[in-house]
Amino acid sequence: MKRDPHPTLAARAGSWLRRAVPALLLCATAAHAAAPALEAEFAAGLKEEGLAGAVWSEVLPDGTVKVGAAGQRDAAKHLPMQADTRMQVGSVGKVALALGVLRLVSEDRLTLDTPVQQVLPALALSNPWQASDPVRIRHLLAHTSGLDNVRFWQAFSLNPAPQTPLADAFDGGRNLLRVRARPGSRYAYSNMGYGLLGMVIEKVTGQPYERYLDAQLLQPLGMADSTFTFVTQTGAQADPRLAMGYFEHGVAQAAVPQYLRPAAQFTTTAADMGKLAQFLMGDGKLQDERFIDLALMGALSEPAGTDAAQAGLATGHGLALAVRDRHNVVGACHPGTAVGFRAMLCLYPEQKSAFFAAFNTDAEAADYERFNRLLLRDLELPLRAPVPQGTPAPTVENWQGVYVPSPSPMASMAWVDAVFGFTRLKWDGESLFLIPFQGEPKELEPVGGLLFRASDRSTPSHVLMQDDGKHILSDGLRSFERVSMLRMLVLWGSLALGMAGLLYVLVVGVWRAALRRLGRGDHLFAPLLSQLALLLPLPFFYFQSYLRLGDVTIASVLLALVTGALPLATAFGLARCWRSRGTAAEAGSWAKWDWLALLAALQLLLVLAWWGLLPLRLWQL
Repeated sequence: MKRDPHPTLAARAGSWLRRAVPALLLCATAAHAAAPALEAEFAAGLKEEGLAGAVWSEVLPDGTVKVGAAGQRDAAKHLPMQADTRMQVGSVGKVALALGVLRLVSEDRLTLDTPVQQVLPALALSNPWQASDPVRIRHLLAHTSGLDNVRFWQAFSLNPAPQTPLADAFDGGRNLLRVRARPGSRYAYSNMGYGLLGMVIEKVTGQPYERYLDAQLLQPLGMADSTFTFVTQTGAQADPRLAMGYFEHGVAQAAVPQYLRPAAQFTTTAADMGKLAQFLMGDGKLQDERFIDLALMGALSEPAGTDAAQAGLATGHGLALAVRDRHNVVGACHPGTAVGFRAMLCLYPEQKSAFFAAFNTDAEAADYERFNRLLLRDLELPLRAPVPQGTPAPTVENWQGVYVPSPSPMASMAWVDAVFGFTRLKWDGESLFLIPFQGEPKELEPVGGLLFRASDRSTPSHVLMQDDGKHILSDGLRSFERVSMLRMLVLWGSLALGMAGLLYVLVVGVWRAALRRLGRGDHLFAPLLSQLALLLPLPFFYFQSYLRLGDVTIASVLLALVTGALPLATAFGLARCWRSRGTAAEAGSWAKWDWLALLAALQLLLVLAWWGLLPLRLWQL
């Protein structure tokens, strides 16, 4: 298979002794090979899901670490995946980076309550709650800072180099770091937050965060095959042990540098992740000396401080991991996605067990959860009996209505989330029903008061709350705010009318053109041309890497121009309708429909412009 470096659409410091001794102390027994039956099931699953390969590790209660591999690490060279193959694990690396920050806290070089702007005074944070609730280090770790997740140009760009200053990821104007929820109150996943943590580490230590973490975190943990430093499969930073990454249909993709690299740049092996899992489930000591304070270790996966946690919901995100209730087994987990890779780390401290799995394919349609089930079954973790039903609060029915994400995962996509990401909440007297616009309805059984349990969970999974008079629904990792039906009807009506108007312009305009009745003076002439112009960027997008979606390219500039011209051309056509009213031409049977269609289309385009979606400038989203 031919490798396309951009498909369409390090050395580590320290001696061997410093790395090996902590590894032996941390992991009392050597890694063992996984059972052949499990490897066979993984191999079959990879083939059925269209995935190239996988590695995994399991931590057993007796301290044994079992590792396994299946599939291919390089399909073009027909190289099999091996247990010591290096993989890129994306956001799973946040767990290790969080430990690095907690190491600084344990050394009294930082505190969890240190305001971020105290460490980074030049940071352009826009926080309406600054006087009472500044963004603190703990908020960045727990994703409760209220900051946006990521922007297109931060995630999809080929501009950054391996050593690009971290501050370049935040060179996007004052609104980039706008706090959209009171810090500490709601969980909202933020890659930008972890980008800032990388800058905090550099400020406190006076060295690149990669160098500090490799030497002061990974080496003491004995993770000799892991690094925060950028490595890829080709070129100057090539690592011969790194698996090739793939997308759907076996499209190969080499790793590329990122702006927000502290949030997703981490290369490791299954055995090293077993060592990390062992430490995470321990008491924070290495060689009988305190490495991470015990209180901090206890807060790794304990949600605290958020409105949902204070309302009694135990699921949520701690300082490094999120409580995950799946298949009647409750653990602390963190998923990860990198360019061409997927990964999952799950810990079960009560059973002293853990698993890690990484795949060198990022395929949207694949069922990665099936492999988690295989590992859970192999670990023989005890199933937890579901929490019994309880008496709901008598006010439950007051929470019925339509809810939208609050805050939206991406501020620039708030309109899209409101119109297409809403969910309905319905109470039938016995159960609460969550009915999303996209996805399957979910029944929530009452377990007492305003706490509820989804039918496929064993512990309370949702809570109803009020915040400043607003009705809130939360599952600990997402919050939804009830909005008025009138507002939603306006949004839906605007979309329906606008799409009908645009469709009218396209169909009737093309029909008139086919009959040679579409002259330059026609009301639909300019609007139709502007709609057809939307096709111009498509071939340029087709031939450029999807990793450049956030860059200023011919394709993205053309897209901005044609989407910016669309409302202007529609307004021009509407103005022609106005000027020609009362004339003989205006008396035609189609004139009033032209007028209504253009008016309907224009109102939607103006709404999209108000929400910042027109003109569509991908490099600013």
